[in-house]
Amino acid sequence: MAKLVDLTKKPYNLNADQIKWVEDTIAGMTDEEKVGQLFVNLFFPGSDEYSGNEFTNQEIVEKFHIGGARYKGQDSVQVQGLLNELQSASKIPLLVAANCDSGGDGATNDGTYIASGAQSEASGDTSVAYNAGYVSGREATALGVNTNFDPCVDILMNWRNTIVNTRAYGTNADSVIKYTNAYLEGLTQSEIIQCIKHWPGDGTEERDQHLVLGVNELSVDEWEDSFGRVYRNHIENGVEMIMAGHIALPEYQKALNPSLKDEDIMPATLAPELIQDLLKTKLDFNGMVITDAAHMLGMTSAMRREDYVPLSIAAGCDMFLFFNDIEEDTMFMMNGYKNGVITEERMTDALRRILGLKAKLNLHLKQAEGTLLKDASELEVIGCEEHLEMRADAADKGITLVKDTQNNLPISPETHRRIRLYYLEGEKAMNVATEDNALEFFVEELERRGYEVTINDGHTRVKGKTLEYRENVDFALTISNVAGYGAENNYRIKWKTAMSNEVPWYVWEVPTVFVSLNFTTHLHDATMVKTFVNAYHNNEETIRQVIDKLEGKSEFKGTPNENVWANKWQAKL
Repeated sequence: MAKLVDLTKKPYNLNADQIKWVEDTIAGMTDEEKVGQLFVNLFFPGSDEYSGNEFTNQEIVEKFHIGGARYKGQDSVQVQGLLNELQSASKIPLLVAANCDSGGDGATNDGTYIASGAQSEASGDTSVAYNAGYVSGREATALGVNTNFDPCVDILMNWRNTIVNTRAYGTNADSVIKYTNAYLEGLTQSEIIQCIKHWPGDGTEERDQHLVLGVNELSVDEWEDSFGRVYRNHIENGVEMIMAGHIALPEYQKALNPSLKDEDIMPATLAPELIQDLLKTKLDFNGMVITDAAHMLGMTSAMRREDYVPLSIAAGCDMFLFFNDIEEDTMFMMNGYKNGVITEERMTDALRRILGLKAKLNLHLKQAEGTLLKDASELEVIGCEEHLEMRADAADKGITLVKDTQNNLPISPETHRRIRLYYLEGEKAMNVATEDNALEFFVEELERRGYEVTINDGHTRVKGKTLEYRENVDFALTISNVAGYGAENNYRIKWKTAMSNEVPWYVWEVPTVFVSLNFTTHLHDATMVKTFVNAYHNNEETIRQVIDKLEGKSEFKGTPNENVWANKWQAKL
């Protein structure tokens, strides 16, 4: 029998009046309202259309009775306006979510980046993770966000994994617990629902659940001693929401249900043994479970959408993240409810968990009092001086000199004036923004300090005469601004053409430094580089501090984990 929620206990701790609102609201719902409450819609500020369905934002809220909202992009004024519009139109207040894993930049384009999980770990200082959570909460709340789909509590066991390369807070359970506890302590200084992900755990393999079924291959004992410890820690601490990934855990699933065959193994989002039996019963999680995005192949490749939309709720997930087609998915969910795939007990339990979080935030009271909507004055916190100081502190503590075996540092305009700059980019990702002006920042800052910068054309194989190169170039600076996920299972350096002249053939000709602005494991593709820096982000503050540290004006304080060597002995040379 599935374990039902107890709204009087952690993480809800609701009083009698709050529970009464939950129960009375459910009792007064139509079937259409019940089904709608299970969905989170993705909105696009500045647009009244969603994925080709010509419904206005107001119509989506009023006609389909959605329970939650997330949104993409735009600046703080537009985002706040959208969220006020949605809450104004909604009969039942919405859970409004953002993906703030490293600061307010996850909530709005003009938000303040503080530090990723990788940067927090490299800093060795829990205050960096705390500040990332603190700024995430403050800036998101000012917009009208009340739920944060972060932090990632995944463990980066496999260096090839690029999904959580920068989002994971460590390579072992102890590090992840240490820094995610600090992040959540900072986050909860604001009134915001915390959500950890990706259950039952990413980071053990290299593939991307956006593109294929994710698989956590650990044995029962291995999982219990790693991801199990992480999730038990956060459940004990009162985490309110857990996002289920489209990730299977075959060894544990077969232990829980010995009758399962390989073809029966489903991602956690469709696996009752992982949601109902392991998470909600064995680990005693009394909060709400939400699916990861339902357009991801880890879910869509499991069965027909008509089937998995209601089966996700039947399996124990309480909310469904994102429509494909809003009318069709609503019909699929309604059919599943009417034909008994979603039982009445399961529907009521899911609704109690959803509305319980809204009651915990007293959204219904704020709606009645007229205090639910946000005022433009609250946006003053975004990018404020306090937050920028935290960003600077995180950059100083996190930027990491992985190696300098050739003693190429420090540099100066007097000794390294003529710089050849090699700039490597990846795809412009949907969720991980690559700033186009990072190159511009580097060039402007270097020239301001007295360097002469020539940007290399990597679209040619021509290297020219090495003696002329040595005569004309004092310093080679290779910048990797490769970011993204969802288009490849593993992100690596891609040179602009075959045998491009940007490939570091020049490491013995002139002093050479490689700086990565995102992924931490590029030494795998550039083992010949003798001086390597992980900077973790491409904002102006980080770029200024990278150059300060290259010049010896500030010491490198970050510490790399073992994954940076990519299991290659030559990477350490």
